[in-house]
Amino acid sequence: MKLLSFAVPCYNSEAYMEKCIESLLPGGKDVEILIVDDGSSDRTAEIADAYAERYPGIIRAIHQPNGGHGAAVNTGLKNAAGIYFKVVDSDDWLDRDSYLRVLKRLRTLIKLNTLPDMFLANYVYEKEGSKHKKVMRQKGFPKEKMFGWDDVGHLVKGHYILMHSVIYRTQMLHDCGLQLPEHTFYVDNIYVYKPLPYVNNMYYMDVDLYRYYIGREDQSVNEQTMIRRIDQQIRVNKIMFADVNLLAVKDKKCRRYMFNYLEIVTTITVTLAILSGTKENLNKRDELWAYMKQTDRQLYNKLHHSVISRYMNLPGRTGRFLGKVAYRISRKVYGFN
Repeated sequence: MKLLSFAVPCYNSEAYMEKCIESLLPGGKDVEILIVDDGSSDRTAEIADAYAERYPGIIRAIHQPNGGHGAAVNTGLKNAAGIYFKVVDSDDWLDRDSYLRVLKRLRTLIKLNTLPDMFLANYVYEKEGSKHKKVMRQKGFPKEKMFGWDDVGHLVKGHYILMHSVIYRTQMLHDCGLQLPEHTFYVDNIYVYKPLPYVNNMYYMDVDLYRYYIGREDQSVNEQTMIRRIDQQIRVNKIMFADVNLLAVKDKKCRRYMFNYLEIVTTITVTLAILSGTKENLNKRDELWAYMKQTDRQLYNKLHHSVISRYMNLPGRTGRFLGKVAYRISRKVYGFN
């Protein structure tokens, strides 16, 4: 059995996928690299097949009709043979030294028969043109030891786990029934959020493992791209709200963390509607709130009256101004977009 399975979703990735794949190869036969060609029209399929031929037993090329990032992750998970599972986007890469240290630690944990459901590490914003690389650490989580939700310290508002940080136990992802929607951007939020009630044991290693590239004009997290795709952001927001009965999550710390996560994702959705400056998108924002109110009145009330939402939903120019200011500050502090 493989120690770790990587899913590498690829769509027209010929320009950068090789850097990603090469960064995963130091794992050798302990890992499998599942290159999922999601209906590409460039040389992606050819490159994937060449790597699979060159590294049999380590790399597999899987070809499928275009279904979007979520469909590619679903395919990777379905085919994964590793004890652990991680998604690495084709324009990102792993730091070699941190990667080898993480593999060594996973081997040790498995040998000791202490398998965390979720293994965390840091990620680094590789922002084009930026000299300072922002490192995102897991604030409030104990370091270098097994822990549960009761051991988690103060949960900072606005801080939440991204797909880049997390390595999940593969069987746990199957147990929670994770299935991402197709033809939808921003499903990485669902990927992290939905399994959290199934996470009992965690391990956080304070190493800068994942290098998250920011800078392509067509990138899904580009601000203007996010505004154009606000319908997809809203779809993800609705799934996160409705697919998990958050108020029924037994562990209080887990429930609070998930609420903070849902709150920040909702804040991003609302802010994008404000930043667009169009009545159409403001109506979509109002429709989202109406959907939440109808679906789960109790959770809606809690979310709508939270500190962040209170400022984001002030009426008129004041609310729109404060929304924009909050977004710009967050972008400056956290380095995204």
